[in-house]
Amino acid sequence: MAGHALPSPHGSRVVLTRDALDVAALTAAFHRDRSHVGAVVIFTGLARSTTDGVAAGQLTLDAYPGFTEKVMVEMADEARSRFDIDDVSVWHRWGEIPVGEAIVFVAVAAVHRRPAFEAADFLMDHLKTRAPFWKREDGPDGRRWIEPRPRDLADLARWSQEPS
Repeated sequence: MAGHALPSPHGSRVVLTRDALDVAALTAAFHRDRSHVGAVVIFTGLARSTTDGVAAGQLTLDAYPGFTEKVMVEMADEARSRFDIDDVSVWHRWGEIPVGEAIVFVAVAAVHRRPAFEAADFLMDHLKTRAPFWKREDGPDGRRWIEPRPRDLADLARWSQEPS
């Protein structure tokens, strides 16, 4: 899998690619040499055949290489500073993505499970709403642009609240 990776000052791996994601290979690579952690959380987002009950068809994500990775690195670095995690890897596709294929792969390693789950959740909420992608579906009813839904924005808002 080729892609454009932008280095993170904190060691996070962030890759933007037009290639299909080999989730099994990414998972195996992320698990390698992890004897010092107790938890790895993997999330894979897929292109679905329907969105809000409407047939989706072809999904296209537009991005600006360089800028998009920069924002994604900032998100990964924020997750590293906010949660007690050991490592994070984010791979995100752009371009045309067929139904059923992986769009995004997020992996988080931590000594304990809770921070790994929380960091992965935090990353997905931010990628879904704040990452500079422009999402379009071309289906049987024509072309439509996809915006974050109210639920997505509510999910994002909970991270701005002070932790208890």
